[in-house]
Amino acid sequence: MKNVFLTGATGFIGSRLVKILLERGYGVRGLSRQSNPAAFSVFENGNADDNFRDHPNFEPVLGDITDPDSLLRGMSGCDYVLHLAAYAKNWSPDPTIFAKMNIEGTRNVFEAARQCGVRRIVWTSSIVTLGPTRRGMVGDETMPRITGRYLTEYEETKSLAEKEALQWVEKGLPLVIVNPTRVYGPGKMTEGNSVVQLIKEYTRGRAPFLPNFGINIGNYAFVEDVAQGHLLALEKGRIGRRYILGGENISLLEFLWLIDEISGRRHLKIPMYRFWPFVIGQFQKYRAEWFGVYPQITPGWVRTFMTDWAFSSERAKTELGYDPIPLREGLAITWDWLRKSRDEKR
Repeated sequence: MKNVFLTGATGFIGSRLVKILLERGYGVRGLSRQSNPAAFSVFENGNADDNFRDHPNFEPVLGDITDPDSLLRGMSGCDYVLHLAAYAKNWSPDPTIFAKMNIEGTRNVFEAARQCGVRRIVWTSSIVTLGPTRRGMVGDETMPRITGRYLTEYEETKSLAEKEALQWVEKGLPLVIVNPTRVYGPGKMTEGNSVVQLIKEYTRGRAPFLPNFGINIGNYAFVEDVAQGHLLALEKGRIGRRYILGGENISLLEFLWLIDEISGRRHLKIPMYRFWPFVIGQFQKYRAEWFGVYPQITPGWVRTFMTDWAFSSERAKTELGYDPIPLREGLAITWDWLRKSRDEKR
């Protein structure tokens, strides 16, 4: 049996990837800062079928990517490493945690993998490392960043980590990089699943505003496809290559119209000029800094959604066999899950 060490095992994508790996016959050691058995499931409050902690081929490893000893303990004897853990939030009361987790933590994982002599590492980067795209342009893995400016602390630290990762490849580390786009789908409602949180709030009438009139493009990928893409990268990816794991390119306005169509109900939308979302984001950031109230949006979040992020996954399709489902189908599955979840809570 081939053994995999996986960071972020209890996260939105990571928990689904654990299930896929176990179904494919891999032995999995999952790193987590949590010891609560309920954390080791695909869904929050998941049933017995969702839980994987008690699977005979799964072993939980209590630790953290900032703790090199826990990484060495978890990787010892493993063939492969899948590194998904990251700090992917809008804001933190301690801004240094972005670099500590995303740069230093990734460095710790790579160093432990080198010491343990693993055969291959798949690291989950992000589409933000490639930077935004020009209007009307569709980017890919070969596209140089069109700006040296970073919109968020997350974007900056993941970009710096990716530059360092490519240097590790030059030193002989057997590394494959995957760059997911905006991931959505049924699963844990973490900040990594912020697209579904947006859908949830929008269909309740709580998030109707459209920054820059909703004209800017994003790329949306179904969580099951992204998890499968990680496995494909593990089994077929070329060392030193980056693979975009995405879906369809669509504007925010078109995305919300599609939600209306699938849910069978039109919802209020308030188009906004560029100025007002910044005011709201800045207000929420100040409130977070002064009173500790976590912000739903920040100025960096607003800038991200008022910029185009149109990308192609053609390399992953051609080289890995990545085959994402249509956005309409993925959103229909997601909406059905959200609706059933609401019914169960009544």
